[in-house]
Formats: sequence, C-alpha cells, structure tokens
Amino acid sequence: MTEYGRGPGSEPWHPEDPLYGDGGWGGQEAQAAQSPYGGQPQHHPEQPQQPEYGDWGAGQQAGYDQGPQQYAQGQQQYGGHSPQQYTGQGGQGYPGQGGPQYDPNGRPYDQNDQNGQPYDQSGQQYDQNGQPYNGGWGTGQQYQQQHQVPYNGDPNDPYGDQAAAYAGQQPDQYGTPDAYPPPEPPGRRRAEPEPEPQRTDWDPGPDQGEHAFFAGGDDDDDGVDDDGDDPQSRRRGKGGKGSKGKGEKKSRSGCACLVVSLVFTSMIGGVGYFGYQFYQNRFGSAPDYAGDGTGEQVTVVIPKGAFGSVIGQRLKAAGVVKSVDAFVAAQSQNSEGDKIQPGSYLLKKQMSAESAVELMLDPKSQNNLVVREGQRNVTVYEAIDKQLDLPKGSTAKVAEEKYESLGLPDWANDDTDIKDPLEGFLYPATYPADKDMKPEAVLKEMVSQANKEYAKYDLEAKADDLGLDDPLQVVTVASLVQAEGITHDDFRKMAAVVYNRLKPTNDVTNQKLEFDSTYNYLKGQSEIDISVDEIRNYDDPYNTYFYKGLPPGPIGNPGGEALKAAVDPDGGAWMFFISIDGKKTDFTKTLADHEKLVQKFNERRKKD
Repeated sequence: MTEYGRGPGSEPWHPEDPLYGDGGWGGQEAQAAQSPYGGQPQHHPEQPQQPEYGDWGAGQQAGYDQGPQQYAQGQQQYGGHSPQQYTGQGGQGYPGQGGPQYDPNGRPYDQNDQNGQPYDQSGQQYDQNGQPYNGGWGTGQQYQQQHQVPYNGDPNDPYGDQAAAYAGQQPDQYGTPDAYPPPEPPGRRRAEPEPEPQRTDWDPGPDQGEHAFFAGGDDDDDGVDDDGDDPQSRRRGKGGKGSKGKGEKKSRSGCACLVVSLVFTSMIGGVGYFGYQFYQNRFGSAPDYAGDGTGEQVTVVIPKGAFGSVIGQRLKAAGVVKSVDAFVAAQSQNSEGDKIQPGSYLLKKQMSAESAVELMLDPKSQNNLVVREGQRNVTVYEAIDKQLDLPKGSTAKVAEEKYESLGLPDWANDDTDIKDPLEGFLYPATYPADKDMKPEAVLKEMVSQANKEYAKYDLEAKADDLGLDDPLQVVTVASLVQAEGITHDDFRKMAAVVYNRLKPTNDVTNQKLEFDSTYNYLKGQSEIDISVDEIRNYDDPYNTYFYKGLPPGPIGNPGGEALKAAVDPDGGAWMFFISIDGKKTDFTKTLADHEKLVQKFNERRKKD
C-alpha cells in the first residue's frame, strides 16, 4: 500500500458500500484544516516523509513539471496536514485524495475531473498528458520512460536527487519504524490518545516528591488507572513492574490522613493539658486529701534547715499528703507553721495538709531522739535503747565494740585513759530514731553531725593558738565550759577560767582545774555537795582535784555556744567562779574576792 493511495483488497472503500464508515470519507475535496485520515489531526515527525515515487499521480507529476517554485510551495504546505497541500498545486493529481475518485469499475465519482473534462466511460484513466493512468498503483515506469533523469543530473533540477533515488528502487518506507502509518478504513479507526501535558520545571508533580494527598489530587485523578498501571510508566517502557494499584494509593493517602489526625489530636490534647495545668496553678486549688488520714502509720524524717517545700516533698513521697503545694499552703495559713522542727515524725498516710501540719506541731507525733547540750554519752545510749525498743545496755555495747567504724576523726581517742571514745562526738541535735533502725545507724548519724560542726573551725590551728596539744583538747575545754556554765553568757568567762588555771604562772591552784564536774563524770553522778577529803584524795585521771591539767577527754557533748567560747574565750584574768542562787554565775580574779562569795553562798544555804 502506498502512502496516500489505495491498493486492491477486500476492504470497502466506496460510500455506497454498506460497510463504509463515516460520511466524511467520500470523494469530496478535504478541507484545508482536516486531516487526510479523518478523526483527530495527525501529528507526524517534523521531518516530512516523501511519497514513494511510483505512487505519484498525474497531479503530482504536473506539480513536478511546473518547477521548483511550485514544488517548494507544496512542500511548505505539506507541514499543514491538508489533503490539498499534497497535490502540488491546488490539490490536483491524487486519486482518492485531492483529485477525482473512482469506483471499483473505474467510473469517476463526480463524472468530471477537476479540469471539467468528462472521464472515459470505459473506465480507463488518463493522466494530464493524455496517457493511460494505472489508477495510482503503477510502478512509476511510465514516468521513468517519459522523464529519464540521470542520477545526480541537472543541478538546477531540485527534484533530481529524489527522482534518481526513486529510480534506484529504494525500499518501501512502510517497513521502517519512522514511516507514517497507512490509512485505515473508518470502521477500524481509533481515536488517538490525548498528548501528554508538558510538565514545567517548577511543577514537580506527585512522582517527583510531592505526595498526591498534598497535591490536591483524588483517587480517580492520581495518574493510576483501574488496572494498577501507571500510563506514564507504560509510555516510558516500564511496564507494570513496580507499578502500584489504586488500593495501595488509597492506603497511602489514608495513612497520611491518619498521621495528620494523630498529630492534630496530640497538639490539641497537649494544649488542653497545659492549659488546664496553667489554670490550676493560677486559679485552682492544689490536690489534697480529706480528713485525718488512714490508720496506717509512717515515719517521716525532716532534715535540719528544711523549708516548707522540702518538708512537703518528704511528706508526699511517704504518702502522707497528696501534693507539695497543698502542704505549703496549709503551713503558711497556720500561725505556728514555721515552728516545725527537724527530726522524725510519726504520721498517718493520706492526711489532709492541714491535719498534717497540726500533727507535726504536736510533740506526741515527734518520733525523735533529742541529744541535749552537755548530755553525757551514757544518758544518750539509754535514750537510744528506749527509742528503738532495745534491751538496756544494747547501744552502749555497740558503742564500745564498734566505735572505730562510726566515723570518728583521726585526732579522736588520742589518750588510752579515755573512758568513752565517743564522748564529745554525739553532737546535740534532734535525730530520727525509728524502731526499724539499728543503734549503729543512729550513732553514726550523730558522729557525722559532730564532724560537720567541728569542721566549721580550724581546731588544729586554734589548739596551737590556745596552747593546747590537739583538737581533742579544744573539744574537752568546750565540754567543761558546757558543764560548769549556767547560761550562754557564762561560757566565755568560764573558758577564760580554764585557760588561766592551765597557765604555768598559776600559783593559786598550781595548774589544777579543781572542777566538780570532772569528778561527777567519773563517778557517773551530778552532785553539788562533795566532801573535800573525798574529792581531793580520789585518784583518777578525770579528777581535776587530784591531777593537773585537762582530763583525758571530753566529759559530755558540748553545743555550738560552748564550742565558740572554747575557741574564743574572754580576755579577762578570771580565776574563780561561784553561783550563789543557782541562776547566775559570779566570776572573780582574786582568791579574797572568791572567799567572800563563798561565805554568802554558805549563809544562803543555812537559810534554806
């Protein structure tokens, strides 16, 4: 089959044939804007396809003979895709296209050619030169006989090369991939696919990174057909491999919607939560229990120096109060709330904050062990046994056997004559002592507190300044001041008496302290009326009436004021002291003044 002609065959071609297609296929001259194949306009490659040499009709031959100019016009019109433009001049010459058409018997369809001359009724066709025409299916032999054009002939002939090429029997171009498709009958024609829209650089499209959900497409418009194949992938030769169906596309869009919904829900929930918390903090009341609590008791230890918020945290952790804010508010509303002392408290679980504050102010709730200033260790041991519900002597035995593991400083227990190595290191304070605790734990806490307090002073340097041997003697002086002084106002003068009597220049007592408190300590008593013969003749390192200087170790546990007085004594030359009424201490510098005060003391005792 040639490009524009029609070869013999069984396909119906005449309008009177019952299988003829649409009405536009008749022999009427095609309009200038209509495709020669009918249907959608044909889009051909930009390089024009030359018709085969043997298929040229009389009209094309005429256009050929009329010269290069007219042929150039025909070539220019060829790109417009109009049947008239293929005739070379005015659409003449092609049977079945621009020129007259014939039925199978050779009769002209319109009975006249385009020059107005009737066709031969015998069915013979002629070209414009009057030569018999073979119906457009000739081999081009007549044309070759009449117009022998040598290969690469006349250079002025623009068609010479093409004619020579056709004379060389070039193969039919319909066998190559670049050829135009042959015309088909209307009944077999199919509408050409819509051309793919050209995508610009600024339009990435869903397949270049933008999800269809955000691109605004729906399931029917997402570029995937019902069979799950991507038409663009098929056009690119990718086939169905890797293509995703509509169900998966919908699933992907659904997942995106779910993720976005979850994000929005989380944001709304977070905003609501923080908004509620802000409202509660600013305007709402703090969470709190109601009532006096359950029957379950719990011990809570409050450290020294704890503020209301720290106390509230301890109570909340133990399950006593519901919130710290509720306790702080209740403490501030109570006029005695700031008097809550550190120590151990026996409370109940799930108490209202107001009830917890009131109970902590009640001494009955305090499950503590209090070490008083000047208290001896033997008394402290008995108190620990009682607090921990232990047999009498249990804590004293632990102190004797385990004192080295309780955290004493290196300068402690420097003398083998020391009766109790822990004396002076059970620092006066309030300590938690619950029944679940062990004695060594309580003792270790007391020693630790003493180390903290003593570390506030450079006791080694103070000992050198005061003429003492070691820091332990400084603590010993503090214990003597604590034991002999009545009030804190007495402490500095009492420390001066100690240091003045220890001086080598002391010729009144000959460097003996002569303190009754040291004799009472070794005796384990607290007597005032002691016989002179008894006290001066009792041989013991702690008896300062018998031995010069300080006792081997402290005689009690001094407090902070006594320790301060020991490291910073009064500068007076005080040598003697006496308390006439038991409430006030009188200090003197000479023995004569002291004897006068002793006489007043004896007179007062006789009256009592």
